[in-house]
Amino acid sequence: METYSEAAALAAGIGVRFVQDNQSFSATEGTIRGLHFQRPPHAQAKLVRCVKGSIMDYAVDVRRGSPTYGQYVAAKLTADGGEQLFVPVGFAHGFITLEPNVEIAYKVSGIYAPDCDGGIVWNDPTISIQWPLPASGAVLSDKDKILPTLAEFDSPFEYDGRPLEPLPAS
Repeated sequence: METYSEAAALAAGIGVRFVQDNQSFSATEGTIRGLHFQRPPHAQAKLVRCVKGSIMDYAVDVRRGSPTYGQYVAAKLTADGGEQLFVPVGFAHGFITLEPNVEIAYKVSGIYAPDCDGGIVWNDPTISIQWPLPASGAVLSDKDKILPTLAEFDSPFEYDGRPLEPLPAS
């Protein structure tokens, strides 16, 4: 299966050069990763897909001055379906695993720079994501438990004139 084509990405309006591929594993259903981003000068766009299992994937607009600031899009990504979500620079990214033993793979447009790591807390009341939590609740890393709220966040990202658009129905 073809998982990436520069020509197809360009045809879809995605003119990003990816420099690194990453993969992550989550053993437990209900594991939430995010909402993460990297600040400039090492900001990253991401192209995310699920290679084992399924997730609900989220991209939250955190670009200062954007008319859709704090709003998000969500997509269910499954290994069987091969769906992908493009997350531009200026968007926080997060996901929740919908079953045990999930693996995701994602391309990034910038190298990992720990000093540029950032995020917004997963349960921010302003963003108000309705996470599909299992009865056992969310599984979070210590890092993700203490991220700031959107109200506490001073965004380094500027609005580029492209509003957040709804995803096509699948």
